[in-house]
Amino acid sequence: MSIHSYTKCWLHFIWNTKNHERIIKNEAALKISKYLYSYAEEHSIYMAINYVNMEHVHILLDLPSSKTIEDMAKLLKGSSSFWINKERIINNKFSWGRGYGAFSVS
Repeated sequence: MSIHSYTKCWLHFIWNTKNHERIIKNEAALKISKYLYSYAEEHSIYMAINYVNMEHVHILLDLPSSKTIEDMAKLLKGSSSFWINKERIINNKFSWGRGYGAFSVS
């Protein structure tokens, strides 16, 4: 990528728990939110805000020019589900549902 390139592409990501199960309680939601912020920061992704609900997540981020929308979804969903299971944030085996929504924000 050229050092002279500049992008500002805000995306609103949304994804659900598997089968839309309402399994993320308040304490777990706070831990997952903190994890998502720290993961984004470690990977030079500017995440303006995230909100972890009982069965879904909302994230507003600036899409890096080196990543695609699909890359971002795979990174965020994959790393967070791995972390949730590793840290036993949810009592049972956890997974996100298939797919995601990504919407441009002006």
